Amino acid sequence: MEARDAELKKELDATLHARRELGEEYESALVDSFLGKVEQRLDGTIDRRMRRHMAEQQMVVARGSRAPNGAVDSWGERFGFGIVSLILAIPLSAIGVVNADLPGLFVTWGGIVGVNAVHSMRGMNFGRGRRERERKSEWDD
Repeated sequence: MEARDAELKKELDATLHARRELGEEYESALVDSFLGKVEQRLDGTIDRRMRRHMAEQQMVVARGSRAPNGAVDSWGERFGFGIVSLILAIPLSAIGVVNADLPGLFVTWGGIVGVNAVHSMRGMNFGRGRRERERKSEWDD
């Protein structure tokens, strides 16, 4: 990265030197030329990163595991979700009780428990084990 920074600094110095020699009337053309070089360098970097990212995803899919982009559920995410739902449960419980008494409280807490249950089961692949065993049997010799 430092070598590319040195090259870019050299290009900037050359552009500034050319601007001093040619004068202000060529300033916009020189700036446009320099920005074009910066844009080309950025495009190349982005292309390399995208190709590497796509290759990593293809490897993950080829190996049959889950995708790395956010599919992995962490303990911190689950803990944070639980804390936020409990904090929101206080005003929601009050609203449920004020509007519908005890049944409103039950409905509110049923919804809170339901949302947390769905969140905790997110990412679980029910029935995947049987399909994995069937798929593995094709490769067994």
